[in-house]
Amino acid sequence: MDTSLIDIQKYDGEGYMSLVSSGTWRVAVLNYLDELQPDRIKTMERHLSTDEVFVLVKGRAKVVLGGNDANIGELSYYPMVIGEVTNIKQNTWHTIILSKDAHLIITENDDTGKANSQYCQIPASLQKLVCDSATEFLQE
Repeated sequence: MDTSLIDIQKYDGEGYMSLVSSGTWRVAVLNYLDELQPDRIKTMERHLSTDEVFVLVKGRAKVVLGGNDANIGELSYYPMVIGEVTNIKQNTWHTIILSKDAHLIITENDDTGKANSQYCQIPASLQKLVCDSATEFLQE
């Protein structure tokens, strides 16, 4: 194979791994990891400089959104569909619930990270809702 013409990447480990960066964007993989167990989901994040695109390849995943105000607001939930492009808009609080066999492809700005993202504790009043929704979703 002529690696000057093609580069093939794969990641089967736990969690997030950036695989391809080109110019201003990157493609990464997100696989299940223990910190996304329903009772461990305690924070949401939002990216200040980019949308974030998820594509579910296998397994099950559910996006949890918390609005785009300064603080997490009312929660909404979106079960992902294999092969569907799910675009989380810039400045939107979000987290994701994954089944143990889940495998997602993520596309975002290459410089996305702590410097241009925010992280927020999910208020205690909402944590139980997230945990209950996640548990119910994973048992369906």
